[in-house]
Amino acid sequence: MSERIATLEGTLFALLEERKYSTIRDILITMNASDIAGIFDDLSHEGIARLFRLLPKELAAETFVEMEPDAQELLIQSFSDNELKEVVDELYVDDAVDIVEEMPANVVKRILRQADPEMRKMINEILQYPEDSAGSIMTTEYVSLRSHMTVVEALKRIRRIGLDKETIYTCYITEEDRTLIGMISIRTILLSDDDDVLSDIMEQNVISVSTMEDQESVVQMFAKYNFMALPVVDTENRLVGIVTIDDAMDVMQEEATEDFEKMAAMTPTDKPYLKATIQETFKARAPWLLILMLSATFTSLIISSFEDSLATYVILTAFIPMLTGTGGNSGTQSSTAVIRSLSLGEITVSDWLSVIWKEMRVAVLVGLTLAICNFVKLLLVDQYLLQNPSVTPIVAAVVCITLVFTVIFAKLVGSLLPLLAERTGFDPAVMATPFISTLVDTMSLLIYFQVARLVLQI
Repeated sequence: MSERIATLEGTLFALLEERKYSTIRDILITMNASDIAGIFDDLSHEGIARLFRLLPKELAAETFVEMEPDAQELLIQSFSDNELKEVVDELYVDDAVDIVEEMPANVVKRILRQADPEMRKMINEILQYPEDSAGSIMTTEYVSLRSHMTVVEALKRIRRIGLDKETIYTCYITEEDRTLIGMISIRTILLSDDDDVLSDIMEQNVISVSTMEDQESVVQMFAKYNFMALPVVDTENRLVGIVTIDDAMDVMQEEATEDFEKMAAMTPTDKPYLKATIQETFKARAPWLLILMLSATFTSLIISSFEDSLATYVILTAFIPMLTGTGGNSGTQSSTAVIRSLSLGEITVSDWLSVIWKEMRVAVLVGLTLAICNFVKLLLVDQYLLQNPSVTPIVAAVVCITLVFTVIFAKLVGSLLPLLAERTGFDPAVMATPFISTLVDTMSLLIYFQVARLVLQI
């Protein structure tokens, strides 16, 4: 697929240079809007404007939605008022809202001026909902039916209004005041008799979300129930919009990207990697690295305070990277599992005792396994094969005992910190690898030197 797109890009660029616009148009109308938007990323501002004007209105609007915000802004600036109105008129409300949220104020004013009064009203209503709520990602373009309608009447209404709706696959049954009382799929309507009444064939137990529901919870419901659309209601159970599967997938990608960035100690950004400037990337990474670097000074302080002990048994320093690395990896395993389970709704903060009990048992098994394997390795490889006289059985015992306690502590911290973050209202992803590794490094050294003092009498 990627090879085909690359070939098309080369062909289009060549045709653009030769100004063979009719041929270009014939090629573009056979392509998907997302692929066209991807090609636009590699064109100059002038080239984007020329190609965009070759697209049919509906395909142009679909392509515009898929383009990056900076390309959209440049294109809007090149539009006449009539051209902008043609694009805005073809947009669904939720797509228009997404574009408005990304644009600077002067561009937003121009977009809203070209939108019809009804579209402008719907945009303003959605923009009033809190960011990351169900209300902020919903669309108000849905098909509503009445319970007293027959199948024939329902089909007539769907044909009349369905063209301008984002989806017709699921229709919603409402009262006159928009109270949600049921739902019905287009499949059920098509397979029913013409004189069947919707109240007799609709599903009455409708799963819905409130406008203030967190968007992550909405995404989880799509995954759990395999919905194509999910109704959004207000506090009085009145239908105000729907969230469609394409918007849910966008949220899923955004949330996953944000969690990955937080887990890697970076400030989340909504820009693609190559679109972010050097300065923006620097600002996203440097502060976190500075904080972690300063917190790591505790490690150096601990090592300095045990200089005398290390002078007696210099060989102990050789195992510090292994101990801290194993501890960090152990903590990361637990934190990743807990963060994932929290995000999927598999566990809640109230399950903390069960989580800790499970992780502690795993930690003991893992710690003992690693300690036994490491003890054999130290005596067989380091002492016997490498002929290192400093690696004595008692030194190996110190390292292995430390390893057991380090793994246990790391698993405890890795499972507790995300739960604590969730309990206090922070994103659990913040408590991932960097912070856990820093904390575990410090504690593993304290454990190491305390065990060395007790066993080696130093």
